[in-house]
Amino acid sequence: MILYPAIDIRGGQAVRLTQGDYDRETAYDADPVDAASRWAGEGAEFLHVVDLDGAKAGEPRNLDAVRRIAATVECPIQVGGGLRDAASVAALLDAGAKRVVIGTAALRDPEFLNRVLAEHGDRVVVSVDARDGKVSLSGWTETSDVAVADAVADLGKRGVARFLCTAIEVDGTMEGPALGELSRIAAATEAQVIASGGVGDLSHLEALARDAAPNVEGAIVGRALYERRFTVAEAIAALNPQRS
Repeated sequence: MILYPAIDIRGGQAVRLTQGDYDRETAYDADPVDAASRWAGEGAEFLHVVDLDGAKAGEPRNLDAVRRIAATVECPIQVGGGLRDAASVAALLDAGAKRVVIGTAALRDPEFLNRVLAEHGDRVVVSVDARDGKVSLSGWTETSDVAVADAVADLGKRGVARFLCTAIEVDGTMEGPALGELSRIAAATEAQVIASGGVGDLSHLEALARDAAPNVEGAIVGRALYERRFTVAEAIAALNPQRS
């Protein structure tokens, strides 16, 4: 399984939110490139970058930071936040992103999703985030009536090859991932699924490695890494006990 250290950018800094609440923010690095360099230096195989300003604005706002991260680290990065049109997707890929993460627009604009899937294929990740089992939209500021598992099943049929799924209730809490929700989502699709939210210690990653469905390909970890609960190397080892 792949460990994805998270770099959430807001106001030019690397920050973390608790349960998606913009008023419950902790700043960790004045320059997100410093966070990227640290995680890559510890052995990260992939980085997950979120433009929080872009997620709220509906268009990318931290392209320069993405360019600098991509130019600094050797591992690939996936980037999301505010991708609502084909030009924004192209701009992020041109800035150095290996993959783009599309959230709200994937559910609200089928034509847009069809276009970017046709143009970029498996470089497109669709983020389907859950609050009480329902899809959350617009930077987690709105909750729909659509069940997450239903949304994933429908999008998978349309050609989405990889999903990123966050249980907002546990995101940033470090109290453990929502394994039940993850199981329902993974069972609804044959696509790859990246788990996000709640990881606080190595036992949580060991549980993912042991209990998650075969199509759960990895986990995003943020606050626990920033607060040095464990290292990148320790997290990778916990997710991949067969390597040791």
